[in-house]
Amino acid sequence: MRLDKFLVESGLGSRSQVKQLLKKGQVWVNGAAVTSAKTQIDERSDQIVVDGQTLVYEKFVYYLLNKPKGVISATEDDRHKTVLDLLDDTARQKEVFPVGRLDVDTHGLLLLTNNGQLSHAMLSPKRHVAKVYQAQVAGLMDQADVERFAHDFTCQPAQLDILERDEGAKTSLVRITLSEGKFHQVKRMVLVCGKEVTDLQRLSMGPLHLDPSLELGQWRRLTKEEMQS
Repeated sequence: MRLDKFLVESGLGSRSQVKQLLKKGQVWVNGAAVTSAKTQIDERSDQIVVDGQTLVYEKFVYYLLNKPKGVISATEDDRHKTVLDLLDDTARQKEVFPVGRLDVDTHGLLLLTNNGQLSHAMLSPKRHVAKVYQAQVAGLMDQADVERFAHDFTCQPAQLDILERDEGAKTSLVRITLSEGKFHQVKRMVLVCGKEVTDLQRLSMGPLHLDPSLELGQWRRLTKEEMQS
């Protein structure tokens, strides 16, 4: 790999900014100062030091975001703020993208990565990766709705758990578990039952769970344990 490409992907700036670091003699490879951007390195074994800090190359990066409402699950958009706008420069330099999507008015867990193979595996219906949502519903959901979710839709069966029912306000709080993620699927399934989703939050996706310490719009990198899972 070219040295300048390695430095850019390590989050040290654009190619022009990286060239300035090289010109100033701030980049060392295996104990020697290097000024040429074209220098070829082995990112797995060579020691790259910039201003005394040893860099570790990451081919793939993983971000866990608590997506807020009003932000779209895309890498760029002319009209709306995107989830990528919430992340750091490294995420943009590594060209991460959302694994699946959450509607603009849906909030909660969203995984972003540049690992296309993992993204495909997480989204493939054949893998049956469970996605868990919590929904506030206008209308009282009942056992008939639970049965309908399990059997009466053309998509793969989904599990509906009724957490709370407010008879006076005629509202319900439910948890929905499904392995597909078709367009507006949760909202459409609830609508077929004669009710309406007024708030939707994704709580988990496969082994990943929404971190309660993350405020809306905040993110963190996955832990080693999460990456292994």
